[in-house]
Amino acid sequence: MTAVLGTDFVATLRAHSQRYHHQHPFHVRMNAGELSPRQLRGWIANRFYYQENIPRKDAAILSNCPDVEVRRRWIRRVTDHDGTTGTEGGIEAWLRLGEAAGLPREEILDHRHLVPGVRFAVDAYVNFTRTRPWVEAVASSLTELFAPDLMAARLAAFERYYPWIEPEGLAYFRNRLHQAPRDCEHALEIVTTHCLSAESQAAAIDALSFKCDVLWSQLDCIDAAYPR
Repeated sequence: MTAVLGTDFVATLRAHSQRYHHQHPFHVRMNAGELSPRQLRGWIANRFYYQENIPRKDAAILSNCPDVEVRRRWIRRVTDHDGTTGTEGGIEAWLRLGEAAGLPREEILDHRHLVPGVRFAVDAYVNFTRTRPWVEAVASSLTELFAPDLMAARLAAFERYYPWIEPEGLAYFRNRLHQAPRDCEHALEIVTTHCLSAESQAAAIDALSFKCDVLWSQLDCIDAAYPR
């Protein structure tokens, strides 16, 4: 792949919205209110494996990053998901989503509903962030460029079509409405600052493509495991 310097680089990154998982048929059906309770619970249980690995991938990026200023800002992502003493993080919020949807907490935590392909895709992503150059790992997180609009649409869909889910269980989606724009702004700043050659930009684009594939693959596996 050949990258183009300047604004075309950012435009190419943003164009990956056409490959984002909100276009997956399973996700389209979810936002249209067409999922059964079993299908929705299956998505929540499997997506939890991704959620609980987010701070691990962010810790991997931190461990490879030599820039103290980047680390000081990036570490917020870990605490956003792990939480702090007295403050609920994203992992706990997702568990509460599961409970609000009728999934016992222990069934989410022990991975009894986890589809092997979802585990494989998430593990591949964490391994990518551990083994690839840290700027490429940051670039892979740029799916957050597309997340705010998706999260708003998902929240509206859940409120409209799945009223059997207790409203307080939707806190994760509400929190990400302000966290995701902040996070993607920082990640884009890093990538555009460090990726100044065609080669480095191509690597960043490939990293974002890989992340899109990871998210899409998860939904392929969930869709197959919970058919209509």
